[in-house]
Amino acid sequence: MNNYTTISFPFFGIEFNPIRVIEIGSFSFHLYGLIIGLGLMMAVLYGWRRCRQFGIKTDDITDGVLWVVPFAIICARAYYCIFEWEQFADDPISVLYIWNGGIAIYGGIIGAVIGIAVYCYFKKLKFAAVLDLVLLGFLIGQSVGRWGNFFNREAFGAETEVFIRMGLFDSATGVTTYHHPTFLYESLWNAVGFAALHFLSKKRQYDGQIALGYVLWYGLGRTMIEGLRTDSLMWGDLRVSQVLAGVTAIAAAIALFVLSTRKHDPEKLFVNQVAALEETTETEETEEAEEAEQE
Repeated sequence: MNNYTTISFPFFGIEFNPIRVIEIGSFSFHLYGLIIGLGLMMAVLYGWRRCRQFGIKTDDITDGVLWVVPFAIICARAYYCIFEWEQFADDPISVLYIWNGGIAIYGGIIGAVIGIAVYCYFKKLKFAAVLDLVLLGFLIGQSVGRWGNFFNREAFGAETEVFIRMGLFDSATGVTTYHHPTFLYESLWNAVGFAALHFLSKKRQYDGQIALGYVLWYGLGRTMIEGLRTDSLMWGDLRVSQVLAGVTAIAAAIALFVLSTRKHDPEKLFVNQVAALEETTETEETEEAEEAEQE
């Protein structure tokens, strides 16, 4: 845990010391975890509200969360530990001590996608259609969740004098240093991306289009913002998440361009296939009922 206490934004005349832990009787709650949970809840609520527009049932969303979250947590932890192995080399069992901190959002995304793929396989759902909806929810969760970093005084950038700089008072040295509030940059970037993709999703031409849009938007933002951070996971001289973000963003841009040159049949959208199947089933049931009455 760092020694930073007071947080300030001099341009806006704001200065305060936000709490990290809420204590109620014998129970204590870390604000970081509560904010992550709030982001997840908001993403699920959004999924429930729009799932029918993607050919998915509300129960599929609820059950899917139970499948996906464990994958996301395990991979988020594994991603971090792999690139920070020197912290765990002397005591490998400490890899399991996730409550001590140390997860990486990109690992969580990778794990969640794997979990979604497995879930779709067993539930006979179209992976690309589910991914379209779930990744919209990710943008909500990521936008909200980044504020957990704010309360933890972490995931900030290098020192700067830009107008939106964030001041951090170090109680050990008595010095205030000013940094890029990269948590805020990413939160706002994800919020804008969600708003744009939310409206575009209503006019999507094929399953997977919004998912590719997410990869492009998030990757582009992370490529720029990661370069400002001071706590990046490194692989030699490379910032791991920055490289991964850049590569995936380029791949998504190419895929979107290629697919934009092709014609897409609306009937192949999963939501339309589900609707057609339900209509056929209803017709058959009606005909069977009429036949039964005539007999």
